[in-house]
Amino acid sequence: MKKDIAFQFALAGSMMTIIFIIVVNSLSTTYPWFIYPTFALLLWPIGIFCAKKKNHKLLSIVYSLIIIAFLVTENYIQTPEYPWFLYALPPLLCWPVLAILDKHSQKVSTAILCSASIIGYYIMLNLILSPQHPWAIYPAFAVLWWPLALYHGKTRTFYAFSLTGSLLVIAFFAAVNAITTPDHIWAVYPIFCILWWPLSMYYYGFKKKKIA
Repeated sequence: MKKDIAFQFALAGSMMTIIFIIVVNSLSTTYPWFIYPTFALLLWPIGIFCAKKKNHKLLSIVYSLIIIAFLVTENYIQTPEYPWFLYALPPLLCWPVLAILDKHSQKVSTAILCSASIIGYYIMLNLILSPQHPWAIYPAFAVLWWPLALYHGKTRTFYAFSLTGSLLVIAFFAAVNAITTPDHIWAVYPIFCILWWPLSMYYYGFKKKKIA
C-alpha cells in the first residue's frame, strides 16, 4: 500500500511540476528549456513503478527510450544540421537488450556478437559522417575489452588475459600514433608501461609455483 501511495505521489507531483514548468516557459521565453527538468521528472514515477513491479527489463526499455527521445530533441533544437545523437545509440540500446537476454547476457558468444555489432555500427557511422579521421578505433578499443575480459574471467586464464590485453593496448597506441602523429614516435612510452602487466603476472605465477 505504501508503494502505491509513493507511486501516486511521484506521478501527481511530476505531472503538476511539468505543467507548471511548461506554463512558466511559455510565459517567459520562446526557448523550450522545460525539456530539461521534464526529462528528469519523468524518470521519477517510472522508476518507482518499475521498482514496485520488480521489472528491471521494463525499466531499461522505458529509460532508454526516454533518454534517446531527449537526445534527439536536444539534437534537433541545438544542432539540427548534424545528427550527433547517433553516437549515443549503441550503449543506450545495449542496456535493454542485455536486460532482456538476462542470463544469456553473461555468455562469451553474446559479448562477441554485441561487440562486433557495436564496432560495425561505429565504423559505418565513421565512414558516413566523418570519413576524414578514423575515430572508430577508439570505441572499438573500449568495446573489445568486454568479450576479452569475460572469456578470460570464465576460463580463469589471467596470465593469458595480461598477454592479450597488452597486445590490444600495444596495437591501439601504435595505430593512434601512426594515424595522428606519424612523424613523432610516442607510442613506445605507454607500450613500455603496459609490458609490466604480463611481466608481473609471469613472475608472480613463477614465484607461487616455486614456493609450492
